[in-house]
Amino acid sequence: MYETSDLRKGLKIEIDGEPFVVVEAQFVKPGKGNAFTRCRLKSLVTGLVLDRTWRSGERIDRCELEERPMEFLYEADGQYHFMDTASYEQLALPRDQIGEVARFLTENTQVSMLIHRGKPLSIDLPNFVELQIVETEPGIKGDTKSNAMKPATLSTGAVVQVPLFVDQGEWIRIDTRTGEYVERVKR
Repeated sequence: MYETSDLRKGLKIEIDGEPFVVVEAQFVKPGKGNAFTRCRLKSLVTGLVLDRTWRSGERIDRCELEERPMEFLYEADGQYHFMDTASYEQLALPRDQIGEVARFLTENTQVSMLIHRGKPLSIDLPNFVELQIVETEPGIKGDTKSNAMKPATLSTGAVVQVPLFVDQGEWIRIDTRTGEYVERVKR
């Protein structure tokens, strides 16, 4: 059990059997009356955001979450299939539950899956992935404007902005947290 003084951004708690993450926590001590903690919480299941207030000294349930290393196998009919690298158990998540990181997901990618009571909630990709550019405009010789970027379509279908000197067929490193180009990679 957590106390209200433990509430911090990023803390995972459980309310009525559903896992939530604290998005924002603010301790308030009014001039008159008891102190309380005001929180903004995001559901790890539905993504809904709600505001909640606890009086000082109240107890909040701990969320029992498990983080497992998984390997992405394939996508079929909007379901993304993963395999536990230790037990070889397979789990599937719908695209809407995976979110935007699906655009950087390739077969055999090692991910970290968040599981609550045997039910998969979400995945975390590695911070950087290496993908091949399948389509982009050729760079124009002599165009050396600093920080000039052009769109490039990657092997996963994602479109990112890359510098003018990067060509079709090259491999690049992408930051999965921001979705931005980092550098070219030799393959």
